[in-house]
Amino acid sequence: QVQLVESGGGSVQAGGSLRLSCAAAQYIYSPNCMGWFRQAPGKEREGVAVISRDGTTIYADSVKGRFTVSQDNANNTLYLQSDALEPGDTAVYYCATSKLSWCNLSPSSSYDYWSQGTQVTVSS
Repeated sequence: QVQLVESGGGSVQAGGSLRLSCAAAQYIYSPNCMGWFRQAPGKEREGVAVISRDGTTIYADSVKGRFTVSQDNANNTLYLQSDALEPGDTAVYYCATSKLSWCNLSPSSSYDYWSQGTQVTVSS
């Protein structure tokens, strides 16, 4: 099983910045979709942003214009950047991978490998 190592979580003020990283431990792994998902207390896990190998991106409406997803294909590394965090962004964030032909934001079983999750807390 591929190991996804995630880092970059923490506590920030509203309007602050955050950069999350997620790297596949096995360089031979080459998923078509790499995405970020989050789960707030008492809520279902939801998709945040996904990027395909060809660079196509999908963003949840709640983060459009505030979050940027990017990747380093050579190193199988995924990033999530924001310079305008809001309290509603508070959640445990996960990265995940999929071999889907068409990437989507649904945190279904199609995303087969998941990171351990990292807490992001945005204060008012």
